[in-house]
Amino acid sequence: MAVIMNGKELGVKIREGIKIKSETLRKKGIIPCLAVVLVGEDPASLSYVNSKEKALHEASMESRDIRLPANTSEAELLTLITDLNKDDKIHGILVQLPLPKHINEENIISAIDPKKDVDCFHPVSVGNMVLGKKGFLPCTPHGVLMLLKEYNIPTAGAKVVVVGRSNIVGKPLANLLIRKEYNATVTICHTGTKDMVSHTLQADILIAAAGVPEFIKPEMVKDGAVVIDVGINRVNDTAAKKGYRLCGDVDPAAAEKASFFTPVPGGVGPMTIAMLLQNVVEAAG
Repeated sequence: MAVIMNGKELGVKIREGIKIKSETLRKKGIIPCLAVVLVGEDPASLSYVNSKEKALHEASMESRDIRLPANTSEAELLTLITDLNKDDKIHGILVQLPLPKHINEENIISAIDPKKDVDCFHPVSVGNMVLGKKGFLPCTPHGVLMLLKEYNIPTAGAKVVVVGRSNIVGKPLANLLIRKEYNATVTICHTGTKDMVSHTLQADILIAAAGVPEFIKPEMVKDGAVVIDVGINRVNDTAAKKGYRLCGDVDPAAAEKASFFTPVPGGVGPMTIAMLLQNVVEAAG
């Protein structure tokens, strides 16, 4: 049975260190502040935003909570971002995605000052990451790397298979893992991959970020592999109190074959928030 990689516990430890840094900055008259912009009332987005704001306050930071109606125009949102870019008291800007369909997400992301792009979505931020230049690291991929480090899982020479090619997780994680400090050999699998199982069975480290509930089955996992489940999905469940349950992209039964395994919830999710806070405090400092 796999060792469970406790992201919640590690996240708390990291956030304690961030709080100390934040309080040090406060003594210098600098109050780390993140502007959190939510357009519309998507329940999942609202939940994410509330959890981020709670974490900010616990880490002795401040949040500029900006809630806008779903019919907010793209021009209005761009004007807001311009104002936030100019505000010296704002150190980071987070626009919760997805945005309403009438707003072009790329235009909004590109409008954020890269110095305040704590999500690392701006083209300049992504370019710096790919080239290995100084800058923010994307929160979820960075959280995965911190988990691997915490559990002393070697990446040098390891065969890593990432299932999923999103701009938020799959692509940046692959780019980070091929850096010399990680030195992994990376394969990205996606909807166009033929015979995906032949690839996943070779993985020393298998990272699932496909956004498909329990897509990775036990028979797709090599004995002794490290399995990182980035997915978090709501699945209808009449037996559950809320009418749904949360699950990852990996069938929990795969833990019986893995050497290390991240739970959902409590694995990668808390690490994402911890890395966001770290980016904010770095932006402030």
